[in-house]
Amino acid sequence: MKRVYLAVVLNLLFTVGIAQAGFFDEIEKLANPDSKESKILSGATQVVSSSKEMDYATERTIGESLALESLQRFGKPVDNEAIQKYLNLVGNAVAANSKRPTIPYQFAVLDSKVQNAFAAPGGVIFISRALLSTIENESELAAVLAHEVGHISAKHAIRSIRRAQFMQGVGTITAASMKGDQGKQFESMIGDLQSVLFDKGLDKGMEFEADAAAMETAYRTGYDPRGMITVLKKLQKIEAFSVKKGSWYSTHPPLSERIAKLEAQLKSYPDAASQATVKSRFAKQVKL
Repeated sequence: MKRVYLAVVLNLLFTVGIAQAGFFDEIEKLANPDSKESKILSGATQVVSSSKEMDYATERTIGESLALESLQRFGKPVDNEAIQKYLNLVGNAVAANSKRPTIPYQFAVLDSKVQNAFAAPGGVIFISRALLSTIENESELAAVLAHEVGHISAKHAIRSIRRAQFMQGVGTITAASMKGDQGKQFESMIGDLQSVLFDKGLDKGMEFEADAAAMETAYRTGYDPRGMITVLKKLQKIEAFSVKKGSWYSTHPPLSERIAKLEAQLKSYPDAASQATVKSRFAKQVKL
């Protein structure tokens, strides 16, 4: 498939525009435990069994439930509209070149000191202020976001809970008020998935798969595919004095293993050095 170059994608996004204001309004509602949206996503859901593959609406409902949990754990979005817009421009550029480009993606920087980024099913992706501060150019940012898009494209989080009894045969979750055992089971499932994403981490194979997808997706978008490697090497340098709990250090495979695999994959991109890093624009846009 022909690569879509960085400049073309970003210019298109600037021309068309991205309606992010509504998304951040919804995020603020989710962060308020007394809001209707929060109550719906904290367990007031109806589960309908089906033999069909889980549909997108169901995946998104689960993802938004986890988004609420992540806001409560890591903090609210950084109050900087320019940074949030820039993040979404870069994020949607790489998402357009991913293996799952047809669903809506939203990206947000959270006000957290933990070196982390994570993806909720359905297309909601967060990166911490700390990790964004560690990144030094746009190719590195694109790689991190492409890694998280890779998780969503492969439905890693959903696959990690597919064997749970509650999820067997689930086809649809509708945002309708419900009481009883099903609501409790849904809350328990969200709690288990929260533990996987924020504490234990996904399967090592899934993380390696997302790393490989990050390099390929970034390259297809016109970025230097070495961005993922340079980010991980930066994290190596600061690992000794960084917060471990809930970070990429505790929820991902050892950095040395990830770097080794990516350096082996880099041989597939002989023109890597000629691709874009975009340091100046990153420095201008990201002022935390």
